Amino acid sequence: MPELPDVTVYIEALGPRVLGQRLERVRLASPFLLRSVEPPLSAVFGKTVRSIRRLGKRIVLGLDDDLFLVFHLMIAGRFRWQRRGAKPPGKIGLAALDFPSGTLLLTEASPKKRASLHLVHGETALSAHDPGGLEVLDASEEQFRAALVRENHTLKRALTDPRLFSGIGNAYSDEILHAARLSPVKLTGKLTGEETERLYQAARSTLRHWVAVLREQFRDHFPGPGEVTAFREAFAVHGRYRKPCPDCGRPVQRIRYAENETNYCPTCQTEGRLLADRSLSRLLKDDWPRSLDELELQIQTKGDRIAGRNSG
Repeated sequence: MPELPDVTVYIEALGPRVLGQRLERVRLASPFLLRSVEPPLSAVFGKTVRSIRRLGKRIVLGLDDDLFLVFHLMIAGRFRWQRRGAKPPGKIGLAALDFPSGTLLLTEASPKKRASLHLVHGETALSAHDPGGLEVLDASEEQFRAALVRENHTLKRALTDPRLFSGIGNAYSDEILHAARLSPVKLTGKLTGEETERLYQAARSTLRHWVAVLREQFRDHFPGPGEVTAFREAFAVHGRYRKPCPDCGRPVQRIRYAENETNYCPTCQTEGRLLADRSLSRLLKDDWPRSLDELELQIQTKGDRIAGRNSG
């Protein structure tokens, strides 16, 4: 799912293309995209885009007459900037927004159509789409600490809760926790003052770093669908299961749950302890390794057994 750095760069790429431009029409390719009925979508036809903003992980186009188009890309939704009148592509096309300067296409490369579009009238109606999370890059350490301890959750859950923190999801929470040298399952209520400060600084530096990286990457072109991704080669841990941690060289590990996973470095973040993967730990029970060294020994022992059978 596009998070704060990706959404920020999307907005900056859209600015010179649609700000001050008249939205001629919106062509819906999927009836499931539009999740509101009042005002009707036709109300924005011919209106001029006056603002673009981020609302959590949502992108908001503000138009004449206090109208707002609210896009939530979810996991697989992506924008494309094409020539004027371009058709939404095949099965993945959701909508086309036509401007005099070009067409903004919205696609979703997933059979689970989760991306959404709402049209609302007025700031009050728009605020209903704001989960209310703290903007970390605008917050003081005291404000960050207050949001963090509002509920006693694991750090991973707290960072990804949109009611607590704005724009942080599965990918950047992993990167933030690695930079802070903190376990994803440590409880917010157990943090020391020094650990909270580390987390605050890591959150701000990680988000700023990736905004800068993506700005440079897309300086000369509009982000393509494959370029807005939760898996970047330069990430330290997210999406890098079993690959070496860039700081210590030991293999990155993961906790899998539902459709998501948490990636972390045991050496840098959990004092060498392996965090129990819910499904695997139930399967392995007493055989579940308690440390990275035990895991590597199990892998080595299994490899030796296979080699022995093959040589025999």
